[in-house]
Formats: sequence, structure tokens, C-alpha cells
Amino acid sequence: MTQIREPERRSRILRGRPYSLDEFASKYGLRGEQAESLFTRFGPSSIELDLLMAAKRRPPVLQDRIVE
Repeated sequence: MTQIREPERRSRILRGRPYSLDEFASKYGLRGEQAESLFTRFGPSSIELDLLMAAKRRPPVLQDRIVE
């Protein structure tokens, strides 16, 4: 009898500072469900999400705000 194996979830190393969901959505002018879907699939990494949006040719609507 064969067993069905569940795929292992690998945790990603966070690259760059993390975005909040609201910050990511407002930076790229995304609707809530669209931003949530990308955020869930690719994680909060600002580097990963910025690269993803560059690949989609979606420039930021708002400039980065560096909190000090």
C-alpha cells in the first residue's frame, strides 16, 4: 500500500525588513485580497516582494518610508 506524503513547508529566511500587509498594499496600490494573496505566498520580506512587483512591472505608487 502506498502512502501519500504531505509536502514539507520550508521556512524562508527573511531578507530585508518585513513589510506589514497594509504597508505593502498601499505602496503598490493593491486591493486587499490581491495584496493578501501575494503576502501569504511570498512572505513579508521587502526584498522578495519588491523583486516580485518589479518582475510584474508594477512600480511603487508610494516611496519607501524609512522609520528611524
